[in-house]
Amino acid sequence: MRIVVTQHPALENGPVEIEAAPAEIADIEQHALDVVTFDIHAPGEAPKTVVMDVETFNKLATDDPMDVVLRAAKKSYAKPARAKSTGEPKVNYSSMEHAGKPHKGKTTDAEKQIVHDHLDAINERLQSEGLRTIDLQDPEHVARYGLEDLAEAGEGAES
Repeated sequence: MRIVVTQHPALENGPVEIEAAPAEIADIEQHALDVVTFDIHAPGEAPKTVVMDVETFNKLATDDPMDVVLRAAKKSYAKPARAKSTGEPKVNYSSMEHAGKPHKGKTTDAEKQIVHDHLDAINERLQSEGLRTIDLQDPEHVARYGLEDLAEAGEGAES
């Protein structure tokens, strides 16, 4: 199985891929933590990313429960990057909003991971947008998105 490590203190140049046998990660989810990731933006300083357990984060809300605070909060969006040649916003295909959409160019490891981990949800979005879905029986789709393990298992096969 392919594992993409996106954050680790030893990572120096971004995400890396490692291989693991299914038996090595069979019970990995029982060790997973419920965490929240957020950025602190202080004037004159670079944003600082913080990861903490959800229970501790939820205790930071004093007047209302954190779920109420989050629902009432304004949406925060990063400014989209501009494509150099056309002036159009650059599409981030490694986001749930755009992953799996047909596009020219290289499919990044980040997009492959999103598609792999959320194939059914992405296919539902693609279908609702009137776009082609990702078919696990199509060798080109399987290769483009690194879905060999799903194709062999016959999971999430929608077309």
